[in-house]
Amino acid sequence: MTRRQKILSSFAGTVLVVIIVVQAAKIRLDSHYYDGYDASLPLNPVVQPDEERSAYTRTAFSFDGLAGMRVPTLMARPKGAPGPFPCVIFLHGIGQKKEFLDEIAPGFVEAGFALVSSDQYTRGERKLPKSSRLDEILALRRRAALTVIETRRLVDYLQTRPDIYPDRIYLAGASFGAITGSTAAAFEPRIQAVVLTYGGGNLPVLLNSKQAAAQVGPLIHLAKYAGAYLFAPSDPILHVREISPRPILFQSGADDTLVPPASGRALFDAAYGPKDITWYPGDHVGLDPVTTKLVLAECVSWLKSQDATVVLTAAEKKAK
Repeated sequence: MTRRQKILSSFAGTVLVVIIVVQAAKIRLDSHYYDGYDASLPLNPVVQPDEERSAYTRTAFSFDGLAGMRVPTLMARPKGAPGPFPCVIFLHGIGQKKEFLDEIAPGFVEAGFALVSSDQYTRGERKLPKSSRLDEILALRRRAALTVIETRRLVDYLQTRPDIYPDRIYLAGASFGAITGSTAAAFEPRIQAVVLTYGGGNLPVLLNSKQAAAQVGPLIHLAKYAGAYLFAPSDPILHVREISPRPILFQSGADDTLVPPASGRALFDAAYGPKDITWYPGDHVGLDPVTTKLVLAECVSWLKSQDATVVLTAAEKKAK
């Protein structure tokens, strides 16, 4: 073997060792991706005074998700009634923050629900200092896991409030909130029914959207597999079946350029029943006001019907 061949062989061996070590470390990290939820940890809630809005009573509060990590949250409740109320946890999209609650709250409170939404990690009051692109990508990976854990902690808190029915808690997630909300509901059995609005699964398909292709260009094929590798444990396809037998409503865009219809279909197909899917014309939710209004109205209507079923089932069990 020549000196050059020895150098190349040594280099190849070093690269192989590095790949094995990195892969082993990633497998270990992925296996603990959703670790951290602990119902025994103190919530340490801090509740601000109520604020009366024209259509609802608005309350700001915060609680501990992971130990020492505050989760700022808003709640909207029907005015003029003490409760208790059924409650919908709303998980917002990737670029939104908890104040989006103010745009959608009227429809929920008019139907008799309380609505809560938290700032997800890196958003709103939890926005991180300016950082590198790599830091942002790693923060997004962490955000997906934290959203699942913190949703469960939010359920813990809601069940301590006398104005919320502890056994009538639901979840609605939009876009990124639907992707993470799918897994949150799978892990959290106290959530009675779920609406997943314009979410998707199967990460290589999800990341191969028209919008991603427009931004990344010819590197989209490499980028989608690299992203799927990095975010692999957050693929909702891995856990969505565990929501069953609780009902799920999927809402998807027939011409969605952000969450490809094939990705929405993949998540629906991976779920067990009972489940329904509604396809809406046009692009991603929020881009067309008319379609967005219809999507929201059908989300509220479906949750109201599910809540009626929960109440009836509880009454029948009590009567036996």
